[in-house]
Amino acid sequence: MEDHSLPFRLDGRIALITGGASGIGEATVKELSRAGAFVWIADINFPAAEALAASVGRAKALHLDVTNPDSVAGALAQVDFLDILVNNAGIGHVGSIENTEPADFDRLINVNVRGVYLVTRAFLPMLLTSNDRHDAVGSIVNIASVAGLVGIKQRFAYCTTKGAVIAMTRQLAVEYPKTLRVNAICPGTVETPFVEGYLEKFHKDTKEETRAELRARQPVGRLGRPEEIASAVRYLASDEAAFVSGTVFTIDGGWTAA
Repeated sequence: MEDHSLPFRLDGRIALITGGASGIGEATVKELSRAGAFVWIADINFPAAEALAASVGRAKALHLDVTNPDSVAGALAQVDFLDILVNNAGIGHVGSIENTEPADFDRLINVNVRGVYLVTRAFLPMLLTSNDRHDAVGSIVNIASVAGLVGIKQRFAYCTTKGAVIAMTRQLAVEYPKTLRVNAICPGTVETPFVEGYLEKFHKDTKEETRAELRARQPVGRLGRPEEIASAVRYLASDEAAFVSGTVFTIDGGWTAA
């Protein structure tokens, strides 16, 4: 039996997580569901979202391509109410400005920045009326990155887009200070399929060596875990975080402090 007196509960809340079928998104689906929320798992990989929804129980899959306005509109039509939006979908790229082709740059802007804009703009009216159903305003948690806070070699496009996500977070927080809370989480390198895909694509022949380098640049000496990011999402979406808005929450093993 669930103890509703425990902190960071989300009973009765409805959440939507983009890129929710794997990695940080998957961990967040499980965490918010465990906290009592009903979760829409929005992902371009619909079969994976369906499988996760079936295993979680308090969730439903939603096909969503964050770059496609028609897909966003189709997803919006299936959701009646929303209290929590987690903008988690994103892609990466390796390259300096010299070897980042315009098509690469446009692709990252399209997913990491425009996708956040399209989804947030579509679901904003629902989030702004969350307070009509609960004694709390709606909450947006954007998954940014330490790449939006510090320069990282060979990450020109990625740093650019994650910096934009942080800027959008702060702007929305001051635009709707009494009717919406908006915060960003900036993870360091986290052990996810996202990172595994990066290693396979760009460092296939030196995967373990590169993995060791990724661990070493974080002072705690390891990669983050998806569940550690998901726990922070749960807190930021909860009533205990009612005074938290416009915050950039860094979870990076000490990387940006060093």
